[in-house]
Amino acid sequence: MRHFYFTFLVIFYLSFYMRAQSQDTLVDVGGYKMHFKIIKGKGTPILFEAGAGSDASVWDNILEKIHKVTGTTLITYDRSGFGQSELNPNLNNDSDFGIENGIKELETGLSKLGFDNEIVLVSHSYGGLYNLLYTRKHPKKVKSVILLDVTLNDFWNEELLTMRDNNVDISTIDKPSGDYYFNANFNETMRYVRNIHFPENLPIINIFPENSFPGFPEVLSNRWRKLHIELGDHKDNVTNIIAKGSGHAVFQDNPSLIINAIIKAYSKTLDEVQQNELLQKALDIAIELSIEAKKTEMENKHSEHDLNEWGYSFLRNEELDKALEILKLNIMLFPESWNAYDSYGEALSIANKKAEAIEMYEKSIELNPENENGKKVLLQMKQE
Repeated sequence: MRHFYFTFLVIFYLSFYMRAQSQDTLVDVGGYKMHFKIIKGKGTPILFEAGAGSDASVWDNILEKIHKVTGTTLITYDRSGFGQSELNPNLNNDSDFGIENGIKELETGLSKLGFDNEIVLVSHSYGGLYNLLYTRKHPKKVKSVILLDVTLNDFWNEELLTMRDNNVDISTIDKPSGDYYFNANFNETMRYVRNIHFPENLPIINIFPENSFPGFPEVLSNRWRKLHIELGDHKDNVTNIIAKGSGHAVFQDNPSLIINAIIKAYSKTLDEVQQNELLQKALDIAIELSIEAKKTEMENKHSEHDLNEWGYSFLRNEELDKALEILKLNIMLFPESWNAYDSYGEALSIANKKAEAIEMYEKSIELNPENENGKKVLLQMKQE
């Protein structure tokens, strides 16, 4: 009986301790609340910025392992109007909800939580602009930045903004919402950040795939890749890493690369003794990640995603017959995937098989009524 009671107490306290490490909290930032998720620890905190339209949950699959090695505080949050975060009810104009307001909200939240001193920043996609602006405002506080296929400050030139305007209709987006205000302020945000740069002495790890957006116009994908390569050219403070085989969501496609990069950046905030201790933990995690990666590779060797990517690789190489074969196989193996039908429809359209392409897009929209791009393409095909 004593043994059972002792075991129960151990399990109880361990579970309580584990729960205490992860904290979801709503922070009042001026009459409205923002959602932060914090895994508490010791050392320089690491703040994660999600991409446009995403919330704190996108980081969940890598946080535990980073914390296991670093033992430091990890902070994720939902920008206002996304996830569990509210919008400021006191703002009236669309422009009031711009990126500068987002930075002020972040600063207020971090200050109230007590994390407004030294910090390491991690960002994905649009979140990179938040890292850029926060760093420019607090250059002495930011110890390093890890960029994961981020939107660079000079990517959206006027030509691309015009192209975007022709393809994005914000009148179809519900207002008020974070997504609406993001799109309403998009052009001005991109013009505002063009001449803003990271400090020249700031350590930056810049990770990006070979092709972030397969299937997108080459003018976009080529410019995106070119600017990322140039970011690290002849700069001692920037380390460029190409994530081979990954898509835009690098932290999902190659989590081990991202985890190790973040651990490496964090290690620079430690003294020599602490770095040696962290190295041993990092080696243990590297073994775990290697085993998991191999397991995932075996499980997903013939996944829907892999077949889709394979089909698009043939499209990019103008091997249309092979692309059609692979993408047709994908809808046969995954008949409930709206994306598989959408991709096959695109290939059929390129092959001038209009009737079959329309059928595929209709099936895609039936499976996913929120496939707005599919609806737009379908309407255009029917009007031609």
